[in-house]
Amino acid sequence: MGGTLINSEIGEPYAQALMSLAQQRDLTNQFGETFRSLDSLLSESKEFKDFVLNPVVKGEDKKAVLKQVLGNDANPYLVNFMMLLVDKRRIVFLEPIVEQYLNLLRKLNQTVLAEVTSATELSDSQKQSIIEKVKAIADARDVELKTSIDSDLIGGVIIKVGSKVIDASIRGQLRRISISLNQ
Repeated sequence: MGGTLINSEIGEPYAQALMSLAQQRDLTNQFGETFRSLDSLLSESKEFKDFVLNPVVKGEDKKAVLKQVLGNDANPYLVNFMMLLVDKRRIVFLEPIVEQYLNLLRKLNQTVLAEVTSATELSDSQKQSIIEKVKAIADARDVELKTSIDSDLIGGVIIKVGSKVIDASIRGQLRRISISLNQ
């Protein structure tokens, strides 16, 4: 927990500075899309994450990989920002910076993040149904879904929006029945 707090405290000023620049240049959503892709890559590729966040790897090597990952059509401001993080040895805080930026973007766009855990992959219609329900519950203009699969749920979903958790899983229902029977 302590490390997470420190990461957030270090990541927040960088994210706010980038958001300020993005707002001045009307690039907030473009940066957001790039950061969502980068966030997915950091989550899915342990090799990439270990390489970029490893303090032993040379800065020039990190820059080359980051430029390649961002691609030739990446916004020059964002590329320069990433290179600055490498130069200032702050690239190790890339994850909290990305997370903080995406949080700022959600606030700006009146969007909430709904973390949905399901037993199986959700269909597009199921995702849309969840989005509509979360919009109503959270009184948000838009909803960003972050989905994960947990086969232990047996069926149903668990939806987390901020500090609210809606457990509509079969495992949760069985747990509630068990508690009521034991009373």
